[in-house]
Amino acid sequence: MNYAVIKPTDVANGPGVRVSLFVSGCTHHCKSCFNAEAWDFSYGQKFTKETEEEILRLLSPEYIEGLTLLGGEPLEPVNQEGLLPLIKEVRARFPEKTIWCFTGYDFEKDVLGNMFPSSSVTQELVPLFDVIVDGRFVEEKRNLRLKFRGSENQRILDVKRSLKKGEAVWCEEFR
Repeated sequence: MNYAVIKPTDVANGPGVRVSLFVSGCTHHCKSCFNAEAWDFSYGQKFTKETEEEILRLLSPEYIEGLTLLGGEPLEPVNQEGLLPLIKEVRARFPEKTIWCFTGYDFEKDVLGNMFPSSSVTQELVPLFDVIVDGRFVEEKRNLRLKFRGSENQRILDVKRSLKKGEAVWCEEFR
């Protein structure tokens, strides 16, 4: 897996001050994507054990609320495999910090409908997230007043409650 950038203090992609990891590789190719250079799976740098340790170090201050995964596309299969060890370690070291994942995939159709039944990596990775912001960016539904999402079709979902119900459940504080 490659990554485009690590933002050590990000306040735009989830609540509080967060560490954000932008992975490389995306097959959605949304019109007017803000990060189109990261569509290329070989863009940026190799994600290594040293990269993982750097992210864990950046997460250690008390004022850091959590980790946000963006892209590219974190839920591309190759990226899921690359992210799983990191996310497991974040959960082990920092159980109080939240993990957000921005994905162009639809939670019910793609994640629950296709990925969960066919991928043990998805089955292990997704329950480790607190929040998924799902749905492709749609330029015609762009709305700059939305908090933590770019277009009106995207949803901010409570992962634990969504998995329990088997359908998308909004995070009420962000509805």
